[in-house]
Amino acid sequence: MRWGALRRTLDQLPAGEFDLVHIHTPFIAHYAGVRYARRARVPCVATYHTFFEEYLHHYVPVLPRALGRVAARHFTRSQCAAVHGLIAPSEPMRAVLTAYGVRTPIHVVPTGLAADRFRAGDGGAFRAAAGIAPARPLVLYVGRVAHEKNIGFLIRTFRRVRERVPEALLVIAGEGPAREALRAQVAALGLHASVEFAGYLERDTALLDCYAAADVFVFASRTETQGLVLLEAMAQGAPVVSTAELGTRSILMPGCGALVVPEETEAFAATVVRVLTDAGLRAGLAARGRAYARTWSSVAMARRMSEIYQQLCAAPRTLRAPA
Repeated sequence: MRWGALRRTLDQLPAGEFDLVHIHTPFIAHYAGVRYARRARVPCVATYHTFFEEYLHHYVPVLPRALGRVAARHFTRSQCAAVHGLIAPSEPMRAVLTAYGVRTPIHVVPTGLAADRFRAGDGGAFRAAAGIAPARPLVLYVGRVAHEKNIGFLIRTFRRVRERVPEALLVIAGEGPAREALRAQVAALGLHASVEFAGYLERDTALLDCYAAADVFVFASRTETQGLVLLEAMAQGAPVVSTAELGTRSILMPGCGALVVPEETEAFAATVVRVLTDAGLRAGLAARGRAYARTWSSVAMARRMSEIYQQLCAAPRTLRAPA
């Protein structure tokens, strides 16, 4: 976004037509949203999507990690102080913000799954289009292909999986800045014939088919504020093997249809192998996962968000003049 164009666009909006501003993006969009809310004298709420403390060192590697943490926490406190309410997608994320010293009221509202996420995908169609044999064991990761997603760990783990299930295939679906580095890692480990980078998949068609094709969905990100892909995988009946860090701890509850393991190569690989080689276990996890995913309805989450909007609009507050 360019500040000048964004500011002009907001300045052209008719006065008095909006009751509230909800910001979903930091940096320029955040400052523009706060400025507009102050000018319009309406409440402003922001959703805290990004765990900057863990992200920053991947993109500014020259910055010492300890200094990066200090900068990220200061930045977060500053932006959070400028709004009337905050939305955190999970309880662990609310705890992080509270530990930072954020004093703005924080409401926990998970993103939730839209109804179309439960439409059954066609796993056979995905395998046929990708040239994957119907019976080949398929391990899947879906998400942004970025350094902070810890995909390198999944690749190292997959090398151990192949020692016990030689025909297994790892599919990495998504785009992002770490793609070339991960391709190099795959080549260095001699896994080029067993790892496929599927790139971006259309959410309403190919992505659902991809989830449905998986024998096991794997995830190990340390920075998720929620981890919605876990629920999407469950909704399609893909058994999940995952670590539980930060926001994913709110999803990966007992009985959810996932096997939670520590970030240890041998333990993680052994669990993936167990799922790949036990059809009964896969079926049980799939059934529990589908049922659990339905408890995360986006309709219920939207109703909760509406209640928060109503509270903010009704509450007395001191609205500052535009900066």
